[in-house]
Amino acid sequence: MEESRQQQARQVSAAVTGPAQRLAIRHATRIDARGIAAQAWLLSDNGVVLAQGAGGDNYRAALRAYGMEDAENVTIIDAQEALMLPGYVDLHAHGAWQHSFDDGQEAIAVARAGHAMHGTTRQVLSLITNPVDVMCRNLQTVAQITKQRPDVLGSHMEGPFLALSRKGAHDPACLIAPEAGIVERFLDAAQGTLRQITIAPELPDGIDAIRTISASGAVAAVGHCDADYDTAKRGFDAGARLMTHMFNAMNGLHHRNPGPIPAAVEDPRVTIELINDGFHVHDAALRLAFRMAPHRIALVTDAMAATDCDDGSYRLGELEVTVEGGHARLVSNGAIAGSTLVLEEAVRRAVQVLSVDPVQAVEAATLTPARALGLDVPNSITEAPLGLLSDGYAADILLADPKDWSVQHVWCAGRQIR
Repeated sequence: MEESRQQQARQVSAAVTGPAQRLAIRHATRIDARGIAAQAWLLSDNGVVLAQGAGGDNYRAALRAYGMEDAENVTIIDAQEALMLPGYVDLHAHGAWQHSFDDGQEAIAVARAGHAMHGTTRQVLSLITNPVDVMCRNLQTVAQITKQRPDVLGSHMEGPFLALSRKGAHDPACLIAPEAGIVERFLDAAQGTLRQITIAPELPDGIDAIRTISASGAVAAVGHCDADYDTAKRGFDAGARLMTHMFNAMNGLHHRNPGPIPAAVEDPRVTIELINDGFHVHDAALRLAFRMAPHRIALVTDAMAATDCDDGSYRLGELEVTVEGGHARLVSNGAIAGSTLVLEEAVRRAVQVLSVDPVQAVEAATLTPARALGLDVPNSITEAPLGLLSDGYAADILLADPKDWSVQHVWCAGRQIR
């Protein structure tokens, strides 16, 4: 199994750094944040969508217009009514296939392939709380990989600026306050590839750190916090634009002590992460979240090394984890230790279990997370925008089974990785 996954990792790595295909797809059901289109088609070249629409006549005219009708170097696919979706974008994941994003380049390649096979075409690599020097080395490693691979968007520091009372599966010995010098060390180590930092705004220097993080171009995320409503609101006013996995590792809703959740819900500037595995958050609360913050829910996995693996013993940073029934908990105290979720399953659950409108479910795994990082428009990170199957957008394309939403084929920037 391990050897097979190593081989798949090498294939994915080679594909995403290789040449893009000239691609023509037809007879699909396209779903993205704009809506649903039957008998949809799409053309792409050089990693970018050239044209898309619905109907056979328009398709043939587009083939002629772009010189793809009789060209030998065009891959033509009859989707046979499969769902055609934008590639999934995961803002928050720690690993898969027995490997963590904290553990060096080879581990990153394997864990990244584990998510790519399930339709996640772009991923922010989340780093667990560790000593400062270790986190700086991990940030440098991710920075190198980000410059080499278009499917890696950069890093997310989930720690060490977390509330001890809401630490979850993070090592309490490594939690610290966000002093200005330490924040600058992290920003320098990341070399411009740090995409988000989760921070408890009530910590000493927390609000100032949010201002510094936001000014750097990274996104500050309120989470793993014991903040009250007013403090969370101050954090968002200071520049925080994300809430890390809403409901988890924070004060719950209370009618007289509302906590940070209403502060995020009320603020249209804030994108809200949500782990939709039916374990981290009850289905009733998940449905409520989609209703409370339409178009601002970003489905994330918070996936750890046990993702797509058998139950058993694993590690999260320096902490021992046991996975039973697909649910990960710390050995030491039984705290939830990330998930074994993939976005393929999160989207399926949203549609088939929560009865979320398919357009909203797809949006929550594509356009909304892209927008949270400013990647829904032309940018210096991905160049072509992400999140839609539209002209000029990156050719991040999934073909999925309409019965169970299982992903069958995956392209990242026009490179086929499954």
